[in-house]
Amino acid sequence: MTRPLIAVPARFAETTSALRYAAEVNARALIEAVWRAGGEPATIHPADPAVTDVSARLARFDGVLLPGGGDLAPHRYGAADTHGSVYDVDDLQDAFDLEVARRTLDLGIPLLAVCRGLQVVNVALGGTLEQDMGGPEREHRHVVHPVAVEGGTLLERATGAQKVEASCYHHQRVERLGPGLTVAARAADGTVEGLELPDAEGWFTAVQWHPEDTAPEDSVQQALFDALVRAAGERR
Repeated sequence: MTRPLIAVPARFAETTSALRYAAEVNARALIEAVWRAGGEPATIHPADPAVTDVSARLARFDGVLLPGGGDLAPHRYGAADTHGSVYDVDDLQDAFDLEVARRTLDLGIPLLAVCRGLQVVNVALGGTLEQDMGGPEREHRHVVHPVAVEGGTLLERATGAQKVEASCYHHQRVERLGPGLTVAARAADGTVEGLELPDAEGWFTAVQWHPEDTAPEDSVQQALFDALVRAAGERR
């Protein structure tokens, strides 16, 4: 039986020593988590959605994983200025990721969104972001902390838990929810750590943390990728 095909939009990298030139990459830990789950991860090129049909490109896939990365340009969610901490903004990456989020949900393709991916979905559906969370310790960077999962959510069903230990690396967070989205998890300080869309056509959950960081030794985190691949297989 062939593995469900999971699309993972690439991230632009300015320099990669092994390849000698700029590259399109994905985190190895993320790809390995999909593979362990029984999926066939496939990196897809972020082409301009104004001149390519993103729906047609996605239609061949059984599932989509929208990964982490740099910040979205603040103008994408209506901000008039840009905080000095905003980094690695790429207009083509933003345009492509936002269109992938919209079209994946429209098509009912199973979708797992991670970190930036969660923020992309929120903005794609009309939400906003807090550009910088501030704080002397930047509490959500380089830290594993507890996250409370809402009962009855897809996130709870996927992980089998109402409290998880989440590996976080982000300085932005959801400010205003996009219409239709609901909170599936929160950190102790109230930061939104999970989002879902109850009226979605297909399986969808999003997490602000990086489950791939600890998935090799934490079955609860690996379970998110297992759930994505299982939903993708059921759709075939």
